[in-house]
Amino acid sequence: MSDGVELRDLKVLFVDDEKNILSSLRRLTVDEEFETLTASSGAEGLELLRAEENIGLVVSDQRMPEMTGAEFLAEVRRLCPDIPRIVLTGYADIDAAMDAINKGGACRYIKKPWDNDELLQVLRGELQRYRLLLENRQLQEVIRQKNEELAEWNRNLKKRVLEQTREIRVRNEQLHEQNAELQRTLHGTIEALSTLVELRDRSSAGHSVNVAHVSEAIARGLGLGEEDVQIIVEAALLHDIGKIGIPGRLLGQDPDEMTGDDRAAYLKHAILGQLAIDKIVRLRPAGELVRHHHEWYDGSGYPDRLAGERIPLGARIIALADYADHNLGKKADLDNIKKVLLRIEEQCGDRFDPYLFPHLRQPVIELYGKLVCAGDKVGAILEPRELRVGMVLAENLYSGTGLMLLKEGTVLEKKHLDSIMRYHMIDPFPGGVTVLVDRLEQSAAMDAD
Repeated sequence: MSDGVELRDLKVLFVDDEKNILSSLRRLTVDEEFETLTASSGAEGLELLRAEENIGLVVSDQRMPEMTGAEFLAEVRRLCPDIPRIVLTGYADIDAAMDAINKGGACRYIKKPWDNDELLQVLRGELQRYRLLLENRQLQEVIRQKNEELAEWNRNLKKRVLEQTREIRVRNEQLHEQNAELQRTLHGTIEALSTLVELRDRSSAGHSVNVAHVSEAIARGLGLGEEDVQIIVEAALLHDIGKIGIPGRLLGQDPDEMTGDDRAAYLKHAILGQLAIDKIVRLRPAGELVRHHHEWYDGSGYPDRLAGERIPLGARIIALADYADHNLGKKADLDNIKKVLLRIEEQCGDRFDPYLFPHLRQPVIELYGKLVCAGDKVGAILEPRELRVGMVLAENLYSGTGLMLLKEGTVLEKKHLDSIMRYHMIDPFPGGVTVLVDRLEQSAAMDAD
């Protein structure tokens, strides 16, 4: 069996002193892959066990003259300890069956009369287990032999093997870092593509980032998997990229007030957005969401007039976040937040998926409801070099040419500080950076001045 073990290579040995039982077992297994052997006594069964190869399972009756099933299986266990053993027993012989399990190492017992399907299933299962045992043992032997050959062949090359091992480990680390860098590059590319829309339409500054933030919060609130959340975030960042392909005079206009050719041109931006990123295979799932983020729940949206759950879930999520930011991005006081949430709720069932609305409220309040001054914190304008980890942006941070970099309320981390300094060197911020600081810190700074 050096080429591998199959069920057809194995045999099942049935031992029972009743010929009609053995006949039944032969008929039952006649169409099975494995071969069937029978013996009418324990002694005959042991002879077959010694004479035949590839016996992979022994099934024995318990109540037999001269040698009981327990005694027979105990001898089988001594001769061939790896072969699984099953005892057949009547309802009145359960204690004897347990004796066969204890003494003979039987893996299980089956009551007479048996259920044919159940018995066949047990036979196949035990043979399969034994087959895997043999294959594993063969594999271990092959590995052992190969290891010995390799050790002999490389006895004088230990240093080279160690060097190659180190090289492989270094290469794996490099591949891991390259993969991480590719992920960072992709994310940077997505952010760059998102920024192109803002560069063309200054009125949309920060819009895609806000939509992505709210969409991610909704998706996580729904318990979606990390891969699905990532696709939704990517689509949210890119949902308006198709606007690059529409006439500039339409940017910043309310699409609900457009008519005629203007409206027809504007409605194409969802399809243009999908086309823009379709050549990037990794972004195609996000492209589907970009295409459908203007579909309405009642089927009256565009471009495909999908309705209900035919609209991809991610597109329904982005539609909510997109509408919220369009109505809150310029006026995010608490009173307006309440009005916008009420307006969205009133459109649930028509424009929006009513199931998603409860998951929108908290992300909107958290993102748009921050106050500039709170508790013992006050606003302060600092130079980029004066910023510290843990400070909180009191307002949106824009580059000198008006590109939004960070959202109000961002808690500054080292990566933020590094990014701010880099952008400040390229495109200096006018007037410094407004952050929230402790009142005591501000007083100390004023005294120092």
